[in-house]
Amino acid sequence: MYLTRFSYTPETWARMIENPEDRREAARSYIESVGGKLHGFWYAFGEHDGWNLWEAPDNVSMAAVALAIGAGGALSAMETTVLLSVEDTIEALEKAKSVRYRPPAA
Repeated sequence: MYLTRFSYTPETWARMIENPEDRREAARSYIESVGGKLHGFWYAFGEHDGWNLWEAPDNVSMAAVALAIGAGGALSAMETTVLLSVEDTIEALEKAKSVRYRPPAA
């Protein structure tokens, strides 16, 4: 699962004011083109204009979608966070036991 935060450019907002469009269908088509699924699309007030919740088969597929969207020029910012399931986090915690970390200068 992936959480994406994005912001449109002022020019994109101006185009959308002139021609309002539901961008969920576009977002759905992008992720489905790599075998994924759109789970949610929201607009927001604040630092980011919108949020998406995606499912993709792997990080490379999600990166391809993010790169294609970012290269389109409609966004001024886009950040994607990989979301870990509780099960994956527990597995990582178990693996962390074998990592012999040493703090700097210790």
